[in-house]
Amino acid sequence: MRTRTLLSLATAVTALSLTAAVPATAASTAAGAVLTTGGTGGTPVVVGTTLNASLASGTAATFHSSATGSTGVSCTGSQFTATVTGNPTAPGTATESVTSHTFDSSTCTANVSGVLGVNGISLGNLPYSATVTSSGAVTVTPPSGSTIRATVTLRTLLGNVSCVYQASGLSGTASNANNGITFTDQQFTKVSGSSLCFANGYFTATYAPVSAGGAPVFVN
Repeated sequence: MRTRTLLSLATAVTALSLTAAVPATAASTAAGAVLTTGGTGGTPVVVGTTLNASLASGTAATFHSSATGSTGVSCTGSQFTATVTGNPTAPGTATESVTSHTFDSSTCTANVSGVLGVNGISLGNLPYSATVTSSGAVTVTPPSGSTIRATVTLRTLLGNVSCVYQASGLSGTASNANNGITFTDQQFTKVSGSSLCFANGYFTATYAPVSAGGAPVFVN
């Protein structure tokens, strides 16, 4: 799911999370696992399987200064990798370990006054724990005692500036319509950085499809 800048914070990163598999829009009537391939009620995803996802085609991961604004950073390249750690019978809650959530800085732009570009974005305190329920609710949490921490390095007329943000966790929604996960206006708070770094960042991104060995993942 490319190198997110002020954003990733994502997800992050991100990520962000990005993170879990993809959710069902209606409850499955067939007995089976929460995460499957081949369709709803299909083949259970085996514990230990690696899941991958990039941003949905034609979309961007954004990190804006407000939930309703458009000022901030946008990246068209971001991806995440997760390992399935639990996949019980549906209805239930599957668990995953998010081992990587990156943003491709070469695809990132910023429309912040005084900022010329984005040099990089990195997420700290990985791996994150992720859960996805049969109803499609996705949560991403950092290790106990830590935060989802994102460092965005901006290029300015006066040199490079690092903006550090953190969030206690992320909430998203999985959908079988695109086999993806969407994060909307997830708030990060600035920990350190110059006045060019806004006080809060709101992360939005859709990662789709989430796949296991190239096969789209469904949530049941």
